[in-house]
Amino acid sequence: MRYVKLGTSGLDVSPIAVGAMTYGDPGRGHPVWSLDEQASRPLIKHALDAGINFFDTANLYSLGSSEEILGRALKDFADRDAVVIATKLRHPMRTGPNGGGLSRKAVMTEVEHSLRRLGTDYIDLYQVHRNDHATPLEETLEALSDLVQAGKVRYLGASSMPAWEFAKARHLQRRHGWAPFVAMQHHYNLLAREEEREMIPLCRDEGVGTLIWSPLARGRLARAWDDAKATARATTDGSYADRLYTPAEEASNRAIVDAVGRIATDRGVSRAQVALAWLRRRPVVTAPLVGAASIDQLDDAVASLDLDLTDDEAAVLEGPYTPRRDLQGISDEAELDAIRARVPGLALR
Repeated sequence: MRYVKLGTSGLDVSPIAVGAMTYGDPGRGHPVWSLDEQASRPLIKHALDAGINFFDTANLYSLGSSEEILGRALKDFADRDAVVIATKLRHPMRTGPNGGGLSRKAVMTEVEHSLRRLGTDYIDLYQVHRNDHATPLEETLEALSDLVQAGKVRYLGASSMPAWEFAKARHLQRRHGWAPFVAMQHHYNLLAREEEREMIPLCRDEGVGTLIWSPLARGRLARAWDDAKATARATTDGSYADRLYTPAEEASNRAIVDAVGRIATDRGVSRAQVALAWLRRRPVVTAPLVGAASIDQLDDAVASLDLDLTDDEAAVLEGPYTPRRDLQGISDEAELDAIRARVPGLALR
């Protein structure tokens, strides 16, 4: 494994990260595709054995059980100081006032809950899962910086927001001498490249590393077009997935997926390897978050690090793309819908 720096920070991370949304108590998350602890642990160990040191989760995922499963596995299989644990906060975790958001109270409360569930004294990368427009940005940023000063958090990151909001946050952090965001976790893949307009140039200019969620377009890039809904997750995502990849883009998406398939066949590799190798060519991409549900999927992700696409191959993959509508604001609907159904009265937003 060849480790890379997270942006211009000094943090060494594997260029593949495990996205732990897949791992969690099915009764508290997605009953169809969440993997329970018994099924999750071998995958986490296999990732460690392959040299992956970067694991990303969130308090929201399966209402905390993802953090619990990940924390116990890393405690059993890894040296804590050798791994990088990332988690997120923002969405409500309980009913009633102050149950979520990014107020000082919520930030200070949720970090303690995440530390307890993860079974660790510190979080390597603490990320705001989305912005909280009901809380002054200065309040959130100062509270997060205080966590770094207190030693509970090593680095700060953000996820999926308009580029102007991220730029404003970085400006305020510099102005007040607060710990800065060093990472942006966002939605980016061959079928969703709108972040190339503003966010990626901003991160490149600011020296911010980017972490990619849904690098395989919820599996669409990993299989032939007609098999796009072959997995349990794809068949249960319903309207959420339809909002991300609408019929208006079907011709373009099909052409891109077909191009991935042709290159995979020519190279004798999997489609997933091609799609992940394309991401590795992109500016400021530090690591895709791979929500692997099998050993083969983990091995595919690691194998993609040895695949270097040519400029001509990249041009073939990029050529059919057409502009998409803004995808901000709908990125967590699948998870939120599942939790709403299981915890009546929880006012998720």
